[in-house]
Amino acid sequence: MAILNKNQRRLRRAFKTRRKINELGACRLSVFKSARHIYAQLFSACGNQVLAAASTRDGAVQSEVTFGGNISAAKVVGKNMAEKIKSAGIQRIAFDRSGYPYHGRVKALADALRDGGIEF
Repeated sequence: MAILNKNQRRLRRAFKTRRKINELGACRLSVFKSARHIYAQLFSACGNQVLAAASTRDGAVQSEVTFGGNISAAKVVGKNMAEKIKSAGIQRIAFDRSGYPYHGRVKALADALRDGGIEF
């Protein structure tokens, strides 16, 4: 058996989650985080179209935060993403944390989405 590095283990966890979300047939909100930024994309139920996207690299978000790699920046991205999802007419999504543990920035983004009125 091959030894997997940290990123390969994360991607393996992410694959399991995405397989389950695909069975549900719901719109999927995918999260990616780097050391300096956090990104969120909403994919259609079939997965071939991006319906909405937000990140700390967006102009509207960059004006509100000084550094994109912390919890306060993730909250701003979550709030911005909730507005975009609501304007697209979607109320219920499936949250894909991309294999990351559900704490810190990922949890802050999810809580901001819930505060914005999105269900998952």
